[in-house]
Amino acid sequence: MTSVFQMTGGRVTLDRRPVLRGIDLTVSEGEAVAILGANGSGKSTLVRALLGLVPLSGGTTLLYGVPPSRFRDWKRIGYVPQRLSVGGGVPATVREVVLSGRIARQRRWRRTTAEDKAAVADALEAMGLTARANDPVHALSGGQQQRVLIARALAGQPDVFVMDEPTAGVDAASQQALADVLATLVAKGRTVVLVMHELGPLEPLISRAVVLRDGVIVHDGKPPQAVGVHARPGHDHVHPHGPAERDELLRWTS
Repeated sequence: MTSVFQMTGGRVTLDRRPVLRGIDLTVSEGEAVAILGANGSGKSTLVRALLGLVPLSGGTTLLYGVPPSRFRDWKRIGYVPQRLSVGGGVPATVREVVLSGRIARQRRWRRTTAEDKAAVADALEAMGLTARANDPVHALSGGQQQRVLIARALAGQPDVFVMDEPTAGVDAASQQALADVLATLVAKGRTVVLVMHELGPLEPLISRAVVLRDGVIVHDGKPPQAVGVHARPGHDHVHPHGPAERDELLRWTS
């Protein structure tokens, strides 16, 4: 299978503090991968380093076989950060922000096409934002702004979706809507990488869980099935059945 991301011996140091410590990770086309771990474990730094947004202090990372600094086909990548940055000046509407997800597919100075408008309309509907399309983004709640970011990525129709805590602050109905959309995309062969605290309604589409603890991968494999107390609502569904591995993973949740 073609690898989308390949990190070998990846290290990141921020403010003289090691955040990632020797990460070996390959994500292939068509995978649905959840990157899990406690706050401060290095999850967000890992996906940003995979995309070249954070420089490595050691090791290498490749995006479709080339270093991110030399990668040019960005229309293939849809990235959803943790929060929306809204600058000064004229306030952007929800529709304008979602339309910006089409930029990588547009030639310079090309006007918005019917295809662009249709992609934006579909993305707004998928995330339940059609009625808010003309509202200024800064007037939305944090959870609604997160839905705008997801819609922007959907509008770009990329091959790869990288989402950093996409369900944070998002209501249950929107989480389920996102799960349904991503399940359809995975069925079509798209690649999905999600940074999560717990899987929730996205659990059925995840084929692989990568768990970080203190900047090191402590588990990389099938997401375990939730049983007993682990199946209760709100419980973090990442514990494996093997006692030794279970004890190791339980430590990163504390």
